Amino acid sequence: MSRKIELDYLTRIEGHAHLVIDKRRGKISACRLEVIETPRFFEALLQGRHYRDVATIVSRVCGVCSISHTLASLMATEAALGIDCPPQALLLRRLLSYGEIVQSHLLQLYFMAVPDYLGVPSLFQLVDTRRDLVVRALHLKRVANRICELVGGRPIHPVTCCLGGFSAKPEATQLKQLRQELMAALPDLEATVELFAGFSYPLFSRQREALSLQPESCYPLHGRTLLNSGGESFPVEDYRDQIEEYLSPHSTAKLARSKTGSYMVGSQARIRHGVAHLSPMARKVAAALDLDSSGMNPFENLKARLIEVVHYFEEAMHAIDELLMSGMNRICANPTPTRFGPGAAVVEAPRGLLFHSYDYSADGLLQHADCVIPTAQNLSSIEADMQALLPGLLDRPDEQLKQQLEMLIRSYDPCLSCSTHLLKIELC
Repeated sequence: MSRKIELDYLTRIEGHAHLVIDKRRGKISACRLEVIETPRFFEALLQGRHYRDVATIVSRVCGVCSISHTLASLMATEAALGIDCPPQALLLRRLLSYGEIVQSHLLQLYFMAVPDYLGVPSLFQLVDTRRDLVVRALHLKRVANRICELVGGRPIHPVTCCLGGFSAKPEATQLKQLRQELMAALPDLEATVELFAGFSYPLFSRQREALSLQPESCYPLHGRTLLNSGGESFPVEDYRDQIEEYLSPHSTAKLARSKTGSYMVGSQARIRHGVAHLSPMARKVAAALDLDSSGMNPFENLKARLIEVVHYFEEAMHAIDELLMSGMNRICANPTPTRFGPGAAVVEAPRGLLFHSYDYSADGLLQHADCVIPTAQNLSSIEADMQALLPGLLDRPDEQLKQQLEMLIRSYDPCLSCSTHLLKIELC
């Protein structure tokens, strides 16, 4: 007996994908996530561009993670050209990253995931029955946007970031106002924790390798050393020795695997390696949510994201305090190159590790670009999870089966448009 289930155009994810399940003679012959986004060839578009233009162009890879792409690009170019960045600028960059991760996480938690657990197709269907919940979601998202707007010049595609630091800085009065807004939002955060603590998460576990930046003095965000769940660490320059990208016949995005197979990046990987560096409030939330920090259940990605939201709220307030006390007299070093050649950088984007690697000629033109996207790294893990979860769902009606797999996919918060930018021109 054969049973084929196809779900075209998954909803509440960024981008376009199909879900295909095929069972024949009692065995699963197919279970795949078909990514059908049109490739945009950003790596090829960057070739021949001057180093001053690269970050502005590459930030357009994604409207959700434009700040991460901008910062990874600037850091890779700075590494290639020997440009330093002052401490105040590094702190401002961290604050900017906090804002992007929080706004992205809140978007996924409330607008993508909450409908699954409240039995509605859209959060906005709750405007009449749960108006307080919808207002809370919009308020928290607006506060996160304010961080990005104040530091980056606007909520997406930042305009103040530049080689060596920032071209403009927020005023002290603006930072004080932002801190007050963060403090005023804490009750909404507490209510959000109560909401997610009340959800019943599907029981599922699969051994998964994790990869993140190595936590040193703080929670993983920006750095030069990577750590896998086997305890091995390696410099960002060696990422190609550890990660292999490959093509799948059913995906316009590249997939990635480590030496041991599929692996996960993102909130669960960061918490698995950096749980000891979570802020005091975040540690309390982790306990309240009963989070399994080993990250074996992908559905608990939601808990991990919420814990990070609390962590970055608290860290943002500390960063503002530090900026106000130390001042921002020097936010940009001299962006004059001292050399030209290869350089690589990695940042923890909302969905996980984002790699940018460049090679510049002596005239400052980009000869080669390589970018590895978080979702591209998670895609093989998503499919492995689906294949492990599916056998226990086959006795359910088709609609329930599809809903459970959709929830699994959404738990990773895939950004499929972002993941398809990097197919090479010769594949056309």
